Amino acid sequence: MKHTKICYKFICLLLCLGMALSLAACGETRMVQSEVFAMDTVMTLTAYGKNAEAGLRAAEGVIQSMNDMLDPDLPTSTVYAINHAMGRDVVVSAQVAKMLSCAKTVYDQSGGALDLTTYPLSVLWGFVDQKYYKPTPEEISEALSRLCFDQLVLTSYPSSGSYSVSLPMYGELSFAATAKGCASDSAVDAMRQAGVTSGIVSLGGNVQTLGLKPDGSQWRVGIEDPNHSGTWLGVVNVGETAVVTSGSYQRYFPSGKTTYHHIINPSTGYPTTNNLLSVTVICEDGTMADCLSTAMFVLGESKALNYWRTYGGFDMILVTGDDRVVCTKGLIEEFTLSNDGYTLRFSE
Repeated sequence: MKHTKICYKFICLLLCLGMALSLAACGETRMVQSEVFAMDTVMTLTAYGKNAEAGLRAAEGVIQSMNDMLDPDLPTSTVYAINHAMGRDVVVSAQVAKMLSCAKTVYDQSGGALDLTTYPLSVLWGFVDQKYYKPTPEEISEALSRLCFDQLVLTSYPSSGSYSVSLPMYGELSFAATAKGCASDSAVDAMRQAGVTSGIVSLGGNVQTLGLKPDGSQWRVGIEDPNHSGTWLGVVNVGETAVVTSGSYQRYFPSGKTTYHHIINPSTGYPTTNNLLSVTVICEDGTMADCLSTAMFVLGESKALNYWRTYGGFDMILVTGDDRVVCTKGLIEEFTLSNDGYTLRFSE
């Protein structure tokens, strides 16, 4: 497989826009598209209708703002401020507060499967600067001792509408597991406020839709085959929602006879090892979908399905190493498998 280098969480998901749609040069079906490079990813924004251009400009501004806010290496960023605050409170935006709140919910419900303070481990393994390295057990143990998401304090000040966050002085966090999901939420909101009623954003694989297609039909989102990059596993039909995939097969490096991928298990400090190759989450909230896709991958097939049964609020597509595709029952009418090399079942 070809090695791919991206600093944020890899998403194994491609977008089918159904461009056979006949578009007029103007009016409500007019399509406008733009590309933005942010978060080390080429992002594609598409909007329809008379307000399309204004909507794209608004979405681009939101994405660039979040890119600057969430870069851990940028001294003026919010993340840098949190990681270098030595335990002091840092004022944060509503977007950062939302990401922390969603991540904390999933952290608590999943038993810590999603932990934003694994950033020192990602740095140690070389997944941040692409200087890949297999750490020693002692180095992993030291990095694990810095996990402290359970000690993060997020404070809301309703009278001013502001928030602050504090982290133990030895901790560092990253929003890699939430950034694109929150950016897609914010981009869609910006398009909506600009008067766009039909649009779609693809942020490095995170796909989020606004309304339906101009002809009133559902969007068709293609899920990449984790065993054959660049080919379809299947297609899911969706309305207004987010579709986010996490997988082990795009960001990795070999060391000896073992290949190590970027999704770290917070309980071990090593890349997650279970029977899953990818997890796709379909959820109305893009930030939550991003959080869940990582957590469900770390949990593995059985625990991920138990999580879904317990908490609900989303559907998912699990692809396993033994060529099975397991979908939750909400996708019975919406997911079509296009690769007969897999067996498909729907879970109750």
